[in-house]
Amino acid sequence: MAAVSAMRFDLRRAPFSPLSEADLYKEALEMCTWADENGFAAITVSEHHGVDFIASPIVMSSVILGRTSNVSVVVNALLVPLHDPVRLAEDVATLDLLSGGRFAIVAGLGYRHDEFTMAGVNRKRRGAIVEDSIQVMLKAWTGEPFEWQGRTIVVTPTPVSPAQQLLIAGGSVRASAERAARLGLGFFTMSDDPELGEIYAAECKKVGFEYGFFNSPTGPAFVHVADDPEEAWSELEPYALYDAVSYSSWQTGDHSNAVDVGNATSIADLKASGMWAVVTPDEAVELANKAGSLLLHPLMGGIPPELGWSSLQTFVDKVQPRL
Repeated sequence: MAAVSAMRFDLRRAPFSPLSEADLYKEALEMCTWADENGFAAITVSEHHGVDFIASPIVMSSVILGRTSNVSVVVNALLVPLHDPVRLAEDVATLDLLSGGRFAIVAGLGYRHDEFTMAGVNRKRRGAIVEDSIQVMLKAWTGEPFEWQGRTIVVTPTPVSPAQQLLIAGGSVRASAERAARLGLGFFTMSDDPELGEIYAAECKKVGFEYGFFNSPTGPAFVHVADDPEEAWSELEPYALYDAVSYSSWQTGDHSNAVDVGNATSIADLKASGMWAVVTPDEAVELANKAGSLLLHPLMGGIPPELGWSSLQTFVDKVQPRL
């Protein structure tokens, strides 16, 4: 199977970025349109609140889908405990119909304490909330009436895609893996714990779910393609350190994240993590074929857009034809 190419956006913006927020969103949409025209398979967006991040991933996804015709759009992850599950089921079904089956969400639990406080949601109950919300969405997409919290719920429109395509369970601990199997869903994790895949497979077998699939990080979360990687690193360094260190500061002790590099202080630390890669076209081909995919992050930390566009064009000209 040929390796696939994808882009991701979280629209973070370092304080020293030359881009305004409006410019950042505009550039992201231009890049998504370009990706659709140049053979990319997927675009991933994310969600966080109260920080420099995409706060409305459903809205962002709808605009991207409206400007594209081929590429899939995935929210990875959508913080389900912070959403009303009935409204979420309606939004996902609507985007499924509008996009011709090009939209999906990874149901995340969330972890930043401030987000739960801001939303008025009990963080300690996020596992139970996610499970209940997923069950609501699965029932909602049948189009049949059902009872929830003492109310009769009917959701329209009904999506055309199967629920297992629309919704993937996320998480980074044993309970998440077991929940995914129990609910008959695929499982995605950003954890670097190899046992999670084994736990998921065992639980799928236990409950008789034959169509499970497991996905975990197999390559860098940031890839930049350049003919001269050292020169590119010199331009990207402050943005990469901002992206890595600030993101790591959000992490908590009750889950693991492959992109958490702790108190990184140098590019050497980022390179050693394996999650940030600035590579030549030849190295990009090797990396893509090894991992099965290549994930480009062309506006990482709010880098000057000309750097992101340079990487994208080099990728399309010198890497993609060889995958």
